[in-house]
Amino acid sequence: MFGFMKSPAQDIRLTPAQIVEQHRQGAITVVDVRDISELKASGTASGGVHAPLMLLQAKADPQHPEHDKRLNPNEPIALFCASGARSGMAAAMLQRLGYKQVHNVGGFGDWVRAGGQVARV
Repeated sequence: MFGFMKSPAQDIRLTPAQIVEQHRQGAITVVDVRDISELKASGTASGGVHAPLMLLQAKADPQHPEHDKRLNPNEPIALFCASGARSGMAAAMLQRLGYKQVHNVGGFGDWVRAGGQVARV
């Protein structure tokens, strides 16, 4: 009924396996929004960006002095956390900042089960 209110990014759903494959090809940036203590306990996505949820808005906003240039509103982004809840909030935040292609991997376990490489911190 209210399909006109949906953004195009909401219509494209990638599976964790598709995200892992795109990351291997360099076609998508993967962002871990967990806290550093979680990364130290389990590792993170190899070649990914660490941007804790509390800092993500500053790191993702191209107008902010703390902007991480690896986060580009015009390029595909995939986010994960421990279970998918924080990465869901992060996805909504990025969409509000104008990111067009935002995907929620879910949890770190989803990344690993899909064959994503892990780097130890």
